[in-house]
Parts: sequence; C-alpha cells; structure tokens
Amino acid sequence: MPAADGYQLVGWLFLRGLALIYLAAFASLALQITALAGEQGIYPIAEQLAVASERYGNAWLWHYPSLFWIAAGDTALLAVAWGGCALALLLLIGVRERLMLVLLYLGYLSLYHAGQAFTSFQWDYLLLETGFLAIFLPGGSRLVIWLLRWVLFKLRFLSGLAKVLSGDPRWRDLTAVEHYFETQPLPHIGAWLAHQLPDWLLRIGTAGTLFVELIVPFFLFLPRRWRFIAAWLTIGWQLLIIATSNHNWLNLLTILLCLLLFDDRAVQRLMPTRLIPRLRAASSLRASASTPVAVATLIVALVTVPAGLVSAAEMISGRPIPMLRHWNDKLESFRVANRYHVFPTMDSERIAIQIEVWREGSDWVPLDFRYAPDRPDQAPAFIVPHQPRFDWLLWFVPRGPVFLDWFERFLNRLLTGSPSVTALLEHPPFNDGPPQRARVRVWRYRFTTGEERSESSAWRRRQALGPFYPFYRS
Repeated sequence: MPAADGYQLVGWLFLRGLALIYLAAFASLALQITALAGEQGIYPIAEQLAVASERYGNAWLWHYPSLFWIAAGDTALLAVAWGGCALALLLLIGVRERLMLVLLYLGYLSLYHAGQAFTSFQWDYLLLETGFLAIFLPGGSRLVIWLLRWVLFKLRFLSGLAKVLSGDPRWRDLTAVEHYFETQPLPHIGAWLAHQLPDWLLRIGTAGTLFVELIVPFFLFLPRRWRFIAAWLTIGWQLLIIATSNHNWLNLLTILLCLLLFDDRAVQRLMPTRLIPRLRAASSLRASASTPVAVATLIVALVTVPAGLVSAAEMISGRPIPMLRHWNDKLESFRVANRYHVFPTMDSERIAIQIEVWREGSDWVPLDFRYAPDRPDQAPAFIVPHQPRFDWLLWFVPRGPVFLDWFERFLNRLLTGSPSVTALLEHPPFNDGPPQRARVRVWRYRFTTGEERSESSAWRRRQALGPFYPFYRS
C-alpha cells in the first residue's frame, strides 16, 4: 500500500484545521447542552439512557454509544462539552494526536446522541465521519487521504443528487436561489443583501450550485490539475455560502476537506521556506505507514465505502435494499458512513411561528429568542461558526407533526420555569417567575426591499396567518 509521502504538510494542516472546527463545535454545544439534555432540559439525558436500556436490552451500548453511561446529568454534559474544547486545543498544539482524535470522536458522538433532534443534522454527521477517519491519519497510509476525499465526494454529489431527485420545481426552473436567502433558517445581513440581486444573477447562482455539486465532485478522482480545479471551485462556492448564510462550521469543514485535494508540492509554495522542514518534522504522517494503522484503515475502507454505496443506491432507487440495509443500520449509531442531502428542497416563502406567554395580570407577551429572526427590526446577525440548536429547529415547527414532540417538551419546561431552558431566550418574559400559559401564532415573513428598508429601517415585513392550532389557547 502506498505510503503517505507527499501529504505530510497537508496532513499537519488538516489536523490543525480539524482541531479548530472541533473547538467551535464543542464550545457551541457547551453553551446550550443543559437546555437540550440537562436535568431540567428538553430531553434529559437520564431519561434517554433509561429508554435506551429498556428498548435495546443487552445491545444498549451498540445502539446508543455514549460516555454518559458512565455518568449522567448537567455536570457530565458540561464536562464532556468543555472537555472537548480542551482536547481540541491539545490536538491543535500536537499533543498525542491519535489519542486526542479518539477522545474527540467519542465525546462528540456522546453529545450527538444526547442532543436528539437538536443534533441530528448533516454537519454533525460530517464532523463525526471526518473525525473518525482522521483517527487513522497519524502514521497512516495514503488510503486515509482517499477515504476523506470520498467523504467530500459524498457530501457534494449526494447533496446535488438529492436536489434533482426531490422533484422540487425550483431546482428545475433555476429559481431556488431566488428563494433561498429569504427562507433559510437563520439568515444574516449578507442574505438580505444577496436577496436584492437581480433575478437573472440568482438563476445563474442556482445553475452554478447544481454544476458545483453534480459535476465538479467527479474531478476529485481525476489527475492532479483537475483535483485542484475541483478544490478551488468548491472553496469559492463555500465562501459565497458563508457570505450569505449562517451554517455554523459546515462550510468551514467542507473547505478543510478540500485541502486534501492538494499535496505538499502545491501547499509549500504558499508557506515560508524556513517553516517547511519544521512542519515536516512535526507532522504525524510519515514516509512509511505504520503496519497496524494501515491494516486498520483497510478494514475501515472495506466497511464504510460499500455502506456509502448502498446508501447512494437507496437514494437513487427510493427504497431500501433489504439484504444490505441491516448492515448499514449497524453503523448508523456511530455515524461513520453517512448519506448527505443538504437543502434538497426549497421553500418559496418564509413561514415562522411566534410564541406568546401570559401571566395573570399581564397581557400576552411574545418571546424574544437570541438568534431566531422574529422581530422585523432585528438585524440578521452573522454567527458563524456558532450553531444555536433551538433557534435553528424553530424553523421546522410549522412544517409537520414530526417536529412537535420536542416543541411541546420545550413549552412544558418553559411553564415550569426551567432556568436552562429560559436561558435560550434573549429576555425572560417575566422577572418574578415562569409564565402560566403559552400560545403560538404563525406569520409569513419576507425581506424588505432596499427602498422599504430606507423608509422604515426594517429588515423584514410580516403578515399574520393566524393561530398555530396544536399549541394555541386564546
């Protein structure tokens, strides 16, 4: 098996970048994990463990792999989240890289399961799959580089394929991007600015998205020059997305994976000459791969690559493959062979909810969240790489009953005065205790035009659509 010679600098830079992304992901969760899974949170971790133990019997650890079987509660959740930040910093400075990578993967996998609906997103899958493969990078073979390129290919191509297979006419008639900036979950000011662009330019943007996701990924498997083209086109598109969207660290991780399309000969041209020998010496990728690591990597490839192919085949056919689905299900709890489908459909309008609360002697008061764009005069904030899980998931509530379980749990916690859940709000509605009742209304939002913004200073216009009947009491 060919050794990792030619990727020592690339590997060193990749692990440093991965450390920073792990740091952002753990820190973001540390700020909100007790609200999501704490003792007074929406999905208490102790409750989750009891359900998993009862449901899975002796196979509980396989179906719910988590460090929280050792200890559960607020202290354990915060210890894993802030501990992950510390481990990321140790990886950043090069301390026991493989050990740090193993612990980071286990820590994030534990938080992923603890977060339930709040952590079941594409970026969580991508970080876990990338983080798992990175364990085999120190002292590993060039096969690790190819496996990480395979992850990048899946992310890009399957996301494009999902758009085509979804049947959404907005992708077919090239109008998807005309709606995207206004209807995405957490837009920032760049989204408002991009929404003002002419329709013909936004249609070019839609066509460009399909090209970059459906055609460019195949360049990854072509000779060196084509890989570089794929890298720069993908990086450029990710930077455009960052300039117009709050997608946490997803785009940063995608850019980091593009680094592996280059080699040392390309990278060292951009680095100070005196620094190159020092970084080569510090790199954990050696000219000759460690035999145990090379063998382990081959086993991982023989398991994860076919699993990815099965998932892709199921996406194309629209139905599971019975004989093979069983084996894929066994990997799902560990998120090491994922299917990706980022934004396969696009809404044509922004429908959002507003929660109102009441106490005796007061009027109904609307809740004000930290990041959800609920006030027309609230400037859309740039928050990359933070991922406010609750505010993001609020966007899904009007879209179907599957999202109502966690929302009902949130309302119950709010009415009982859970301090960790109340901390999700920008301003508590009442200073002397929890509200007594809650109700939900539905609104249609749209961005203002440049002229409207000049006249009113508002970023959005909104229209009342009426009560959200599953949670409305007059």
